[in-house]
Amino acid sequence: MVKKEIAFIGTGVMGSSIVRHLLNENYNVTVYTRTMEKAKSLIDLGAKWASTPAEAAENKDVIFTMVGFPSDVEEVYCGEYGIFKTAKEGSIVIDMTTSEPSLAKKLYKLAKEKGIQSIDAPVSGGDVGAKNGTLSIMVGGDEAAFESVKSILEVFGSNIVYQGEAGAGQHTKACNQIVIATNMIGVCESISYGIKAGLDIEKVFQSISTGAAGSWSLSNLGPRMVKGDLEPGFYIKHFIKDMKIAIDESEQMNLDLPGLKLSKQLYNTLSEKGYGEKGTQALIKYYEL
Repeated sequence: MVKKEIAFIGTGVMGSSIVRHLLNENYNVTVYTRTMEKAKSLIDLGAKWASTPAEAAENKDVIFTMVGFPSDVEEVYCGEYGIFKTAKEGSIVIDMTTSEPSLAKKLYKLAKEKGIQSIDAPVSGGDVGAKNGTLSIMVGGDEAAFESVKSILEVFGSNIVYQGEAGAGQHTKACNQIVIATNMIGVCESISYGIKAGLDIEKVFQSISTGAAGSWSLSNLGPRMVKGDLEPGFYIKHFIKDMKIAIDESEQMNLDLPGLKLSKQLYNTLSEKGYGEKGTQALIKYYEL
């Protein structure tokens, strides 16, 4: 069976690992990112380079996007050199950016007018999940479109769930980020408490990580906090964006989320202190300020 031709727009911390998995499965992948140098390692592995999203999307069967902010998503799809300028009829666009549900619905409508299928498929699992090919993928859009690309998603995801109509994937990702936001406060406060109490934090992890307190953030980011490793698996600046989306959506539903608002407030403080380009585990620094 002939494999689908793929374009991938945005090869950052997670996107680059996803492209590597696709190349390892012998997919032909054309990539676009703002600077060619950032994609050099992928080009060396066999990826083709495109100078614009429109060029990358031309004659492709499946077009992935994974960029930073909703404004970036709108630009790569609808801008002067956007995907919708060249994407062929019958192709499928898959936005893996954590973005606004309303934008996912807008892209779905615009795509449908052009004879293109659109899926919102944000992910969770960070740099570790991307490297290991174990991402959780939350999918919104037409179920038939999802089924047609599921085998591709399985190349880099291990927990892939169809959530419903366009925007449902983004709403699910908001649920995911809400859990992480408040959990990160607990992880940081637990570590800070343990250090102040004079405990061996590694032994603390052994005791609490497999019980009721266990979480992905505790097991994967807790050790990074202790080592002082603040490099991004997921940027604070992007997490703040995600929390703002969830807060805005919750307010539209007349739902108050005080825990989420507190977490955003703490991360805003860190960003103002210059930590916006660091990983979310840098929240530990709040307790040292």
